[in-house]
Amino acid sequence: MKILVDENMPHALELFSQTGEVMIISGRQIPIDKLKNANGLMVRSLTNINAKMLANTSVKFVGTATSGTDHIDYVSLSKAGITFCAAPGCNAIAVVEYVICALLFIAERDNFNLFDRTVGIIGVGNIGNHLYNRLKVLGVKTLLCDPLRTKYGNYNEEDFTTLDELVSRSNIVTFHTSLLKNGLYRSWHLANFNLLMKLQPNTILINTSRGPVVDNSALLKVLNIRKDLTIILDVWENEPNLLPNLLNKIDIATPHIAGYTVEGKLRGTIQIFEAWCKFIHYTPKIVLEKLLPSKNLSEIKFPGKLNQSNLKKLSTLIYDISYDDMMLRKVATSPTGFDYLRKTYQERREWSSLQIICNDIDTTYILKNLGFCTKLQSY
Repeated sequence: MKILVDENMPHALELFSQTGEVMIISGRQIPIDKLKNANGLMVRSLTNINAKMLANTSVKFVGTATSGTDHIDYVSLSKAGITFCAAPGCNAIAVVEYVICALLFIAERDNFNLFDRTVGIIGVGNIGNHLYNRLKVLGVKTLLCDPLRTKYGNYNEEDFTTLDELVSRSNIVTFHTSLLKNGLYRSWHLANFNLLMKLQPNTILINTSRGPVVDNSALLKVLNIRKDLTIILDVWENEPNLLPNLLNKIDIATPHIAGYTVEGKLRGTIQIFEAWCKFIHYTPKIVLEKLLPSKNLSEIKFPGKLNQSNLKKLSTLIYDISYDDMMLRKVATSPTGFDYLRKTYQERREWSSLQIICNDIDTTYILKNLGFCTKLQSY
């Protein structure tokens, strides 16, 4: 067996080498000649795959260690007899923690309380649903828009609304849709000039889904007109080539790393490794404890009641979003800077990696349901 694996998939070499010869490749530049004798191809979101690309090769299995699949033409793969597997939900926790960290950062900078805002979530799949549940824990009012899931899960029907109504009633709008270029539920340029101009005064707009969900050219035009908007972008049109002049108008700008926690990327690798093993009828050997790195900070005491200020401090202990923003601005003019940051990304952990010793039962409950590991103890 020969397996080609994206260089940005952690522990892929040690896992997939259980089943054959592994070649590590660049996601943007897959060596076509290496595909000819490969049996499996494992990628991330940088790589566009279709059946034509794999014609006259031995590839019979394609896996993407991502929840999004817009870079894979899985219909043509199926017609060509090629098995496809994705990793839905693998980065949901990471993206949600990124969004909350970003909101806490902006709230502190602009001196407002998140509890006074209404968050409109557009797209209620794995990530949108997880964000909805965590915001409920914090007591933040939310509105949901997802035509495919209007009556899905344990939602109150009144929480769902149309896109226009969500925009008119929200002062934080966050996109978590898949990228669909055509059809009834098209999301390509969903946030166009007209929608952006309709945003309520002082709205915060967040996109961590796919770059083209927000029309970047239209966004630049709107930001030249409206100075009241706050914009948080982790994904961009035409990555890695950002639109000139747009970056300087963005409040928090990061290089498509919202889902890049150690745990999130490892989940993606493991999900497609397990699917690959099932495909070749192999029983996988996975010891999670050996794959996760040691923690820089494993336990802290957190006395008293939880509030927005100390939650921000707590989350920053694990992830300081301003660092990623600073790094992107440093390398923005370099043609290879965007991809370099993704390839050499910091070892970022999820909130569950930190155990919080609390002496307040309400604080313990909230932090636990936000994803932290908690313990109630008198001190």
